[in-house]
Amino acid sequence: MKSDLDALMQERNFDAILVFGAAENNPPMTYLTGGGHVSGAALVKKRGGKTILVCNPMEREEAAQSGLEVHLYDEYPIDGQGGDSARTLALRLRAILSSLQVSGRVGVYGHVDFGPLFAMLSHFQTLMPEVQLVGEPRENGLFLYAMETKDESEVARIRRMGQITTQVVDLTRDYLTSCAVRADEVLLKEDGTPLTIGDVKSKIRLWLAERGAEPREGFIFAIGHDAGVPHSTGNSMDYLRLGQTIVFDIYPAEVGGGYFYDFTRTWSLGYATPEAEQLYHQVWNVYREIVERLQVNASFKYYQALACELFEKEGHKTPRTEKTPLEGYVHSLGHGVGLNIHERPMSGLTASEDNLLKPGVVITIEPGLYYPEKGMGIRIEDTYWVRPDGQFERLAEYPYDFVLPMKGG
Repeated sequence: MKSDLDALMQERNFDAILVFGAAENNPPMTYLTGGGHVSGAALVKKRGGKTILVCNPMEREEAAQSGLEVHLYDEYPIDGQGGDSARTLALRLRAILSSLQVSGRVGVYGHVDFGPLFAMLSHFQTLMPEVQLVGEPRENGLFLYAMETKDESEVARIRRMGQITTQVVDLTRDYLTSCAVRADEVLLKEDGTPLTIGDVKSKIRLWLAERGAEPREGFIFAIGHDAGVPHSTGNSMDYLRLGQTIVFDIYPAEVGGGYFYDFTRTWSLGYATPEAEQLYHQVWNVYREIVERLQVNASFKYYQALACELFEKEGHKTPRTEKTPLEGYVHSLGHGVGLNIHERPMSGLTASEDNLLKPGVVITIEPGLYYPEKGMGIRIEDTYWVRPDGQFERLAEYPYDFVLPMKGG
């Protein structure tokens, strides 16, 4: 949580942190400002001190809504340096940090265009050698550790995204099952032409937008062979057909770079083949057993090992039996969710021991089986919050039906 920032800075021996970029679609900046239309800002926080937001004067009122102490770039006037904008910006950054008496080790974060930032910071390091700028690997970064546990206001936003997500999933289900079907089992649109993956995706994007959500990282709606490739988003030209597995993995976020939700169901329209039915029941059984055995403060990767064990008993390859399996159970069991679609804690077999299911984390549980050459893939996924009382709460309820009967009979 945000209250952990000073302790995390102490662990890293950071005297301050520096965040660049907009307040939207920039998780570190969004986390500290709450979002809003503030672009090209610089945020400075000294260890044990308050957070300062420096912005363009035209965005001062938006910046003030953050509740932070706001300063304007105009407070630090710098003459141009022979047309070298990178050096000019570096001089301004030196003025800002000097006014705040920042020195020592400073962690650097934010989502910005790397080239101009690198040029500016290269000048800055020569202008202010008493400041040592430090970058971190994302997976071990200060912000992912801070964001790992959520307070109730953050969880409320994720829960609301879960409600929107399941509403859109339900609209998609109703639309598909209401379609007419051609003699060759291809679904038809209202005008009698074949329904494609691209057609369905267009409707999903519209339904999300109408509800204040956006597919910022895309989404997966894939059928047949593509359903068997876990991160295939689906071929927009593929026809929707009866009896083929459809993986619908949808992970929308609040508009403007807010909180995500993550959810997957697998469907087969009209009927399913016996082999697909068998795979679905195996995934469902593993999902159910994992959820029933979740315990607070346990290592997340323990459950990945358990999922591998359960799938291996059914004869499937897993990351324990092959380094990079291309069929069977091929990925990790889940991950944290928040302002990033993938956050701590992580569940991979090589994840560090501190990836724990502690109170406050929001995680996905998403076992799956994939056989692209057989034209099928199965995944079931829900998002859970580990509540302060240690209970695991599914943040959005939705049925687990695999075969969806067509309404036309």
